[in-house]
Amino acid sequence: MKANRVIFFTGLLGCSVLGGCASGNFVPVSNFETSRYLGKWYEIARFDFMFEQGLSNVTAEYSLNDNGSIKVLNTGYNVAKNKWQQASGRAKAGAEPGTGYLRVSFFGPFYSDYRILMLDDAYQYALVAGKNHKYLWILSRTPDIPDNIKTEYVRHAESLGFETGKLVWTEHDKI
Repeated sequence: MKANRVIFFTGLLGCSVLGGCASGNFVPVSNFETSRYLGKWYEIARFDFMFEQGLSNVTAEYSLNDNGSIKVLNTGYNVAKNKWQQASGRAKAGAEPGTGYLRVSFFGPFYSDYRILMLDDAYQYALVAGKNHKYLWILSRTPDIPDNIKTEYVRHAESLGFETGKLVWTEHDKI
């Protein structure tokens, strides 16, 4: 797969780079273990925005860098261009150690919120938001998610004020 310099994100862009946004009061999960979160995640659904428009088969892979930060590698298939795209970034723990709150950067010194709002005990499913209602993702360790988990995560997002009717359900047909 050839890396492409087009920047897109899977669960990783808040609004600091895109302009000012009203902040949501989204409390990240507690007792978060970074080492268990590492590895590959499949994007199940997202709020569409310019960096991910037209992408299918979106995944995010997290690994530990030597300096303790997290390497982020997002991959997606651009249907219109008939090719794979990648974006590489980094993440670091947010101000609240032990919580599912990270700061993520794809643009040099600019970091954005990555808040894990729901995470099952086995670290198989995650509901992630930025710092406002513009960014939302449902992630899974597999390309599919059980209906009961999907329903639970969507309902939780709705309870936080997210307009879940805007979710784009990601196709995974090129695994």
